[in-house]
Formats: sequence, structure tokens, C-alpha cells
Amino acid sequence: MSILTVDTLCSEAVLFSSAESRHPEPILYGVTDGKAVGTYLEQKFKLYLKEKYEFVEGNSASGIDFPELLIDVKVTSARQPQSSCPFKSARQKIFGLGYSLIIFVYDKADNSTNRTATLKILHTIYVNAKRTADFQMTRGIRNTLENEGNKDDLIAFMLDRNLPVDEIEVANIADEILISPPAQGFLTISNALQWRLQYGRVIERAGKEEGVIAVYRSNL
Repeated sequence: MSILTVDTLCSEAVLFSSAESRHPEPILYGVTDGKAVGTYLEQKFKLYLKEKYEFVEGNSASGIDFPELLIDVKVTSARQPQSSCPFKSARQKIFGLGYSLIIFVYDKADNSTNRTATLKILHTIYVNAKRTADFQMTRGIRNTLENEGNKDDLIAFMLDRNLPVDEIEVANIADEILISPPAQGFLTISNALQWRLQYGRVIERAGKEEGVIAVYRSNL
């Protein structure tokens, strides 16, 4: 068996997306729970990969699906392309989640005649870890630096944006930003007990920005 790599994961996601888009699935007929659909697709993708590749599966401790590759799988409906992810640190909103994402964006259609559902995969997108920060937060920070902003300006901006962090930590983050400015992120990350990730901009920009790769687009 081959070892799974980022490149093979992406190339296999293309084949999987194409096949799944044509597959009538009785188990999903009438299912409206997005989490159930997401679990189905993630597990099916892993089983598909297991037939060809060796890889370490993620667990609740690692929190991501492919810990050795530092990649997490996200499955979302095209009607409301978003999902949740664990909150580890306010820094994730600025410097990224700490791992890459592969996002399957589907449109589910039920067939009442044969009582099956089809998940048409509209987009499969790979987002490099460096691009997983919040779009507006990173854009504002980068603009502040371009406009000769200093530590005080950065602190004020981050506090104005309600970054969930205390003043000591926000000062530490500002020092870090001055040494190593963050890359432009493309997720929208809403503050909550869990981060709420929204993917509208990633879908728009896939294939147009470095690190945001349109792995697959439906032509059905």
C-alpha cells in the first residue's frame, strides 16, 4: 500500500467527488441533518482511501481527520457553506487554524421514486494552513502595518474587532505580528465557544489565490 500524501489526497478527492456525485444513496433519503450528511461523507471518503493507502486516522485527541498530514475534512451544504471547529486560541483567527482544510461542498437531492438521495459535490477545495485565518482580521492587520501602524494601533484594531483575548495576550500577539505579519486568510471565523467557519469567500476565490486550490468543480 502507498503512503498518503497531500497531493494524493487531493487527486483522490477529485475521483471520489466525481463518483459520489453520481451515487444514489438510500441511507440519506429524507435526511435533513447536515451533521449526519457530513459524517456519512467523511467516513465514506476515509474508507475509500483505506483501500489504497496507509495513513493515521484522526481521533478526538488530535481533533483533525489526517493528523500526519495536518489536514481536516469539512463537509458543508452549498446552501449555507459553514461548519464548526474547536476553539484553541484567539491566535487562530490571525495566524490560521494550524492545519489545512479539504472542503466538500455538496447539494443534496432526494429522489422520491426510488427513495434515494444524491450528494452532488459542487466544489472540493483545499485550503493551505497559512490561508485558514479570518479574512477581515488579517486584512485589517495587514492594512494597519502598510499604513505605518505600530503596536498600539494593532492592539486597538484587535480589541475593536472583539478578538476573544485579554489585554496581556493581545499585546503579545501585537509583538508577534510586528516580527512576523500574518498571511492573508480567506475564511470567515465567527467568535463562539466553537469557531464557526464560513466558506463563501473560499468558494469564490478557489483557484484565484495562492494556497486556495479548486481541487474539483462539478460539471454535471
